[in-house]
Amino acid sequence: MMETKSPFLDTLFLLRKEECITIFTDIQEISQKEEQDAADYFESEFEKERLEFLSDQINCDRETAVWAAKVMYHSAQLHLIRENTAKDLNKLIPSFKGKRDISSILSADLSLRFLPQIIAVLQSADPEDALIKMLENILKQFHYSAIGFDLELENINWEEELKDKTYRKLYLERIVEKKAYSLAEIPYINQLLIAEFGMYKDIFWRELKIKNN
Repeated sequence: MMETKSPFLDTLFLLRKEECITIFTDIQEISQKEEQDAADYFESEFEKERLEFLSDQINCDRETAVWAAKVMYHSAQLHLIRENTAKDLNKLIPSFKGKRDISSILSADLSLRFLPQIIAVLQSADPEDALIKMLENILKQFHYSAIGFDLELENINWEEELKDKTYRKLYLERIVEKKAYSLAEIPYINQLLIAEFGMYKDIFWRELKIKNN
């Protein structure tokens, strides 16, 4: 992607390509054209990642992808730009109003996977920052993007949560990739992982303990 002279779009492209963020001097309104361009971009990125899903039944949720991108972009900018922003936090970081399903979870993840790093930076600057709680609440809804991040997840029926085989596969793979012990030691997830590893458990994750119900 080329530079666009749009702080929003340039941030997305740089983050996805280089995993770094530029902080601008002020927070500008995001135009409908920018949202449309972002939706097109995420749809193309989703298609690339879908090659790993082993499923052609899951489509990009463009609206959710753009919502997540705006959350990520604004939270990064709010790290340094806080003057007169307190009253606008709910506008800049809106709660999710769509339907939470596999498509929206994976579409949001295109941006939300970077949110834990932003939260860590915010925590180091001011642990009492109200923005942190807002972002953590978003990640509790979209906890696939928070795997490996210290987040308190409560009242999740894991059998129901992971009933979709594609989502379950991706969730387990990310747990292994991030070596997310807190999730891997949940009995139901632990059983799934051990079954997946089979006789090669020590090759994949020697340190992981086998939990009994």
